[in-house]
Amino acid sequence: MKSYVKLVNFEVNRFIKIYVSLLIITLLSQFIGVIVISTGLMKRAHEVMFEQNLSEKAYLHQFGGFDFTHISSTPWFIGPIALCIAALIFYSFLIWYRDWFGKNTFAYRLLMLPTARISLYFSKATAILVLIFGLLAFQMILLPLENALFESLIQENFLQTSMDVSSILQSNGILGIIIPPYFSDFLISYGIGIMFVFVLFTSILFERSFRLKGIVLGILYFIAAVLLYLSPLFIIGNETMPVLYPEEIFAIFLVLGIFIIGVSIIIGNWLISKRVLV
Repeated sequence: MKSYVKLVNFEVNRFIKIYVSLLIITLLSQFIGVIVISTGLMKRAHEVMFEQNLSEKAYLHQFGGFDFTHISSTPWFIGPIALCIAALIFYSFLIWYRDWFGKNTFAYRLLMLPTARISLYFSKATAILVLIFGLLAFQMILLPLENALFESLIQENFLQTSMDVSSILQSNGILGIIIPPYFSDFLISYGIGIMFVFVLFTSILFERSFRLKGIVLGILYFIAAVLLYLSPLFIIGNETMPVLYPEEIFAIFLVLGIFIIGVSIIIGNWLISKRVLV
């Protein structure tokens, strides 16, 4: 257990500089976006009122007020989130491959450690999940602060509605997937994310174990896992099948996800223990 914790800490520290940079980019981009968009909305509103000789009441009747959705759907807000997601997907590959490439092949030193090799597999997966949930927590901290700043920059009469964090998440489809407002949606979104990490890691180990053949095996395994997980959608859509309740559909996907994660871990353990040679 101690070795596992050390490995997790080691993997997180290897990415920490880039990770902190991503957090800073997210913070600056979103807060600058709130300021730029909010002041721009008010400036444009006053210009329209002047050009069309409208009172505040007439303007609001014709064009409506503003809320945080004017911010949350802009590149200022979504852009850094997309950058963080892309960076973590890229790091999910890099966390394995950079150990094998370079003048000093570090992977061999890791595989020679006096601990079960599966600990290396779990430590890398855990590191990715820690980074993901860290970004999620950081965004949850930023949201109410950004919303408060937005409401302070918009004149009270022009504020269409005061939104809380839950309302913001429900109003934006992309944001609602990244930070689901309901616990069941959270389990689905991040359950799929965890499954993706384990399936991807096992696919990478296929390549590391069998090289060129492993690329094909890894791709086939990844496709098979995706098709298996999505298979209930084809069955549920069949008119001859009985209608299932949402709870039953949720249970089916939950069981499938756990099964795929379990199979990925078993295969991954076999590959890293028996096929990946030092």
